[in-house]
This record gives sequence, structure tokens and C-alpha cells, in this order.
Amino acid sequence: MKLSKKGEYALRALIDLGIAAEVDRELVQVAELAEKELIPIKFLEQIMQEMKAAGLVVSQRGKFGGYRLSGPASEISIGSVIRLIDGPLAPIGCVSHTVYEKCSCPDETHCGLRMLMLDVRNAIAGILDRYSLADVVDVTTRKMKRNNIPLPFSESRHPPSGSARCRLLPSRGARATVPLEQRLAPVEGLLSNLLPDYTI
Repeated sequence: MKLSKKGEYALRALIDLGIAAEVDRELVQVAELAEKELIPIKFLEQIMQEMKAAGLVVSQRGKFGGYRLSGPASEISIGSVIRLIDGPLAPIGCVSHTVYEKCSCPDETHCGLRMLMLDVRNAIAGILDRYSLADVVDVTTRKMKRNNIPLPFSESRHPPSGSARCRLLPSRGARATVPLEQRLAPVEGLLSNLLPDYTI
């Protein structure tokens, strides 16, 4: 099993939505997710639509719309997300529990390679199905807090949904009217947390 870019992006977006839920951010726009994770926005929009169709996320239209998890992060296993985006976890089709395919081996019952790959499949599935999205969100937020990194999508970084200021970046026309010091304030705060002796 190899996690594709699409699968990686899907998981990173879901983790972000899980963090947003933890800090009581109701909706997150695709543009915000794409900017935070450095993902091409059009590609991410396709992924989000696929996850919406599968019932992992729900969306709200409109100027202040966006995405949120459809239910508790604790009910979404990492394995289920990977299967949705990338297909079966099994390295070969004859050991897949979800999409079995007969291989070219003449004696599948006594095939040593199949037995080995079944163990590989079971080990991978055992780990990925054991961890929920909530587990990954928890370990992510705990490490950020320990390192004094502000959690993304929190009130201190983003106003609540419905506020005209909830855009991550001002529009091009508005950018020039925001003083440079004000635009650099979040960067300065982040740098001072990461590098205490750094001054900007």
C-alpha cells in the first residue's frame, strides 16, 4: 500500500476540520484549507466533493460557507478514509477483504507469497483501522500546544463564521489598506513562539 497525494491531502484536510471542530470553528472554507496545507485549490475542491458524497463532510453554500465534519471525528477511522480515496489496503488483490481479486497463482491455498502478503495486509489494516481521526487530531493539537504553536482556526486567529472578517486573507483591493504592521502581527507572534530571541 502506498498513500497517494490525493489520499494524503484528504487526510490532512480532515485533520484540519477536526482541529476546527475542537476550537469551535463551525465552517472552514476550501481556500483556507488549501492555503494552510499548500494544496492546489481545484484539486482539494474535487477531494472535498468526493468526501462529501461519501458522507464524511458536509458543506454550506454562500459567502461565509465552507465545510465541517459530518459527525464526531472519533467515528471516522483512518483506514476507512484511505480505502475511500485510494482503494484497498492490501498489497495484492488476492488478500483484500474488501475487493478480492483472484491472482495468477495456480494454488492460492498453499501460496507462500499470499500468506506473507496477508500478514502485511492485516498489519496495515490493524493500525489504520485502530486509529480514528480524533486520535490524530488529539496528538496533533497536544504537540502544537506543547510547542506553544497557536491552533489553526481558533478565535484568536479567525473571527467566527458569519463575520465579514472571516476570510483568511483580504482581497487584493483591500490588502493595500491594511497597515504592514497589522499584516505582520500574526507572523511576529508565531516567530516569537518558535524563536524567542527573534525580533522582526
